[in-house]
Amino acid sequence: MPPSPAAADAFASHSSYASHPDREVHGVRQTKPLPTTVQRWAERRTGPVVAVRDASHDWHRSRVWELTGKGGARWYVKVSPSVKFFTRETRAYRHVVPALGHSRAPHLLNSRADDLALLLTAAPGAPAPGLRLTSVEWRAVHSQAGILCARLHEAGELDRADRTEAEGALAAAAGGAEKYLGRAGDRLTGDEQQLVRDYAAQLRRVGPVPLGYIHGDNQPRNWLWSEAGLALCDFERTRPAARVQDLVILAVTEWLDHPDRKQAFFQSYGWALTDAERQALRCLTALDAVNCLAWGPDNGHPDVTARGRRTLDRLMREDRP
Repeated sequence: MPPSPAAADAFASHSSYASHPDREVHGVRQTKPLPTTVQRWAERRTGPVVAVRDASHDWHRSRVWELTGKGGARWYVKVSPSVKFFTRETRAYRHVVPALGHSRAPHLLNSRADDLALLLTAAPGAPAPGLRLTSVEWRAVHSQAGILCARLHEAGELDRADRTEAEGALAAAAGGAEKYLGRAGDRLTGDEQQLVRDYAAQLRRVGPVPLGYIHGDNQPRNWLWSEAGLALCDFERTRPAARVQDLVILAVTEWLDHPDRKQAFFQSYGWALTDAERQALRCLTALDAVNCLAWGPDNGHPDVTARGRRTLDRLMREDRP
C-alpha cells in the first residue's frame, strides 16, 4: 500500500508524526478517540495525562495520539494497523533505529502486543513538507537525510533470516506486479500493463545489489526538521531488503523535480548507486506506479494516484516513444 499523502502545510506544534488537521465529513469534525485501556497503560509509564490529541495520518487505519502530561512533557501512542507492522516497528526501534544516533528518531518506551500499541518519545522537529523551507534549506534536509539513510542501511550485520529476506526482496516486489495490475484494472491501458510486466521481469534479472535495513516509507513526511537537524519517524515498514528500495518514492517525487536535492542526498549518502541498483530503481518506479494507481483511487487519495500516473506516463514516453 502506498503511503498516505504528505502532511498539511501548517503544524500547530512539533510532532514525532506527521500531524494532520482534524478530518471533516459533511462539515463535522472527525477524530479518533484513544482507547481508554491504552491510555491507562501509557499512564503507568508517563504519569497522568492532561491532554490527548489525534495525530493520525489522513488514512483510516492510521492511529496515533499525542499525549501531554502535567508539566508539559509530550509522548506519542501509536496503535499499529496490523501484527506485521507492530512486529516490524517494535523490532526496528530496539535493534535498528539506535544506529541513527541521539535525537535522530523517537525512542520506544514501551509496547503492548495485546493492543498493538507503542509508547514513544517525541522527537524534535516537524515534518519537512509543512515548514515552507527555502531551496537552500531543502538541500540541507536532503543532505542530512542521506547521512541518516546510510546509517539505517548499515545498522548492523544481517543475520541469516534477515539476509534471506533481503536477498528475496526484489523478487518479492516483482511478484506483486500482477496483484496490483489486477486491482488497477482498466486504469492502465494494455500497453501500460505490458510495460509494468516487462519491468517486473527485468527486476528479477538485475543481479546482486547491496542489502541492509530500509525505512520502507522514506520520504519528507517522515523527516522531522528543526534547529537540531533531521530526525526520522514511522518505522512500521522497516525491514531487511535491497537498499535501493528506500529511494523509490524520492526518485519519483522530490528528485524528479529537484535534482539538486538528489545531489545533496548522495553526497552525504556516501556512495553512488551501482549499475544493478540503477536498473532496479527504474524497475521499482514502474511497480510503484501501478501500486499507486491501484491504491490511490480506491482510498480517495488523488495525490497518490497522480504520482503513479505521472511515473507511468514518463516511462511510456521514454520506453514506448
